[in-house]
Amino acid sequence: MRDKIVATFRRLRYISKKDIFTVHNIVFAITVLMCGYFVVGTVNATARNWSLEQKLNSRKLELAKMKIEVDTLKLEQEYYQTDEYQELTARAKAGLMLPGETMVILPKNSEEALNKYHDSTEEIPSYRSNFSEWLDFLFG
Repeated sequence: MRDKIVATFRRLRYISKKDIFTVHNIVFAITVLMCGYFVVGTVNATARNWSLEQKLNSRKLELAKMKIEVDTLKLEQEYYQTDEYQELTARAKAGLMLPGETMVILPKNSEEALNKYHDSTEEIPSYRSNFSEWLDFLFG
């Protein structure tokens, strides 16, 4: 029994040396492993670059929004410093008037005036399927 196991082991060792672990097979295995390593590295680098590009685009968009907001605030600040704004604020808060102006107090609106434009007879369009919309578009 022991001789049989030793013989089988020797046979496997011989086959592995002559058929499996040849120089050609070892070089081929190393080449496949290196190619796999380069492919994984390339995919990881591409994914990282895409992620960084998305972050950069979002930051550029944020920057553009902030610039618009800053410009808006600058214009608003300039408007608050104008004489027109100061005059309108003084009129609204303090009730000041220019010489020759008179204050007119209007009565409250009646119910008829308030509801005048609320009784519109607009038709609310009903839902139609996409297929029927296409039929109407194509065949009139």
